[in-house]
Amino acid sequence: MLKLSLLKSRLCWRAFRAEHKQLKSYQRALLSELDKSIYEASLVALDLEMTGLNSSQDQILSIGLIPIERGQIILQRAEHRLVQIRGSVGNSAVIHGILDAHLTQGETLDAVIAWLLQVTEGKILVAHHAPLDLKFIQQALLATLGETTKFIGLDTLAIEKKRLLRQHEMLEKGSLRLGASRQRYNLPVYAAHNAIIDALACGELLLAQVADMGGAERVKVCDLLE
Repeated sequence: MLKLSLLKSRLCWRAFRAEHKQLKSYQRALLSELDKSIYEASLVALDLEMTGLNSSQDQILSIGLIPIERGQIILQRAEHRLVQIRGSVGNSAVIHGILDAHLTQGETLDAVIAWLLQVTEGKILVAHHAPLDLKFIQQALLATLGETTKFIGLDTLAIEKKRLLRQHEMLEKGSLRLGASRQRYNLPVYAAHNAIIDALACGELLLAQVADMGGAERVKVCDLLE
């Protein structure tokens, strides 16, 4: 109960401090989700492709989202956006396969962030290594709205790390990567590396993790948040 109260207090404070109406609404809409089970809560698996890993200088190239409702991934409502950037994707294309030519079909960062806030309002974000993706979103908010806010999200990497550290004193290098984590739950291998595929992979991993903990009906959102 103390953890839940603390999380709610943080959301209320962020809503109070936000100057932008949409950010106030975004934070307040999460309050009702914190005490729900994974089965009851509105979740959305998220993945970003970027030009690099430094949120202060690298740029978002694409965002993929897949809703998770009642313990099921809703593939037919998956969404993906490409983002126009300054300059070139450079050598990062080797990792994500997004080329400069692809981004001519992309949307402005302003439009993509407005879309992201709208479709994820009232939903708990789920990502693998969530702090990295959320940091990029924070920087994008600052660039488009002139202010930023902290986000909460379920981090499948952090969940898996806690589970493994209960079994092993030391973790092998690479053991917390998305693919390696999925293998421990006998989830299929996805070769493609793009935002939608990785969002799907992350969402499946979360459901496998909570099943291992006793099931989506028993595990609460607040229990998995830091």
